[in-house]
Amino acid sequence: MAFEVYDFREVNKNVLTTPEIRARLYHMEPGQVDRLHSHDLGHEIFLILEGKAEFMIAGHTEVLEAGQLCVALADEIHQVRNLLPDRRTVMFLSVTPHIQPTHTGRDPDGSVHPPQFRSNSFYDDEDDTGPIADLLDAFVHGAEALADEARQAAAAHAQQAESWRKAQAADDKDATVAARNAMWKAVHSLHARLFKLDLTWNRLAPRADE
Repeated sequence: MAFEVYDFREVNKNVLTTPEIRARLYHMEPGQVDRLHSHDLGHEIFLILEGKAEFMIAGHTEVLEAGQLCVALADEIHQVRNLLPDRRTVMFLSVTPHIQPTHTGRDPDGSVHPPQFRSNSFYDDEDDTGPIADLLDAFVHGAEALADEARQAAAAHAQQAESWRKAQAADDKDATVAARNAMWKAVHSLHARLFKLDLTWNRLAPRADE
């Protein structure tokens, strides 16, 4: 299957939305100012592709032009303004991870707005239309599966950590690497299970007001 290619001069949308990352090509209209906000879990990366924008991040302001990049870390209050009065500013942005609610509105004094859960279609993804009861069951079962996975991972890590210590004491590099790789297998499995739970949460959470 061929992969998709996006032209930033034409595309103005989220091009990838998963619990691990949301990636977007974003066209800001002349003079546009986005609302003041932060992200509870996600770090946001901005790369200017065309134009000129003012970024306020954690109380500090900088002007960025094409080719420049900045980062707003989780919980850092930030705001973006297109400084061009007659031309758009285009940027690539990503938020990692993308877990609802993805944006937390803020007042200038830093006060936090109530959580706002948006439909997945707002992020150019598909909305879930299945029975909410099924999603609730899936989320609870997913949480239980994650807890089981975490317990198994903890046991594996304890066992392999001891193997690592012994291998290091014996200067056995092959055994050290084998222990490390076994620990990675458990870490990978745990994260995969967590991302699966996050996906169910993103499908479920915006539907609470139905």
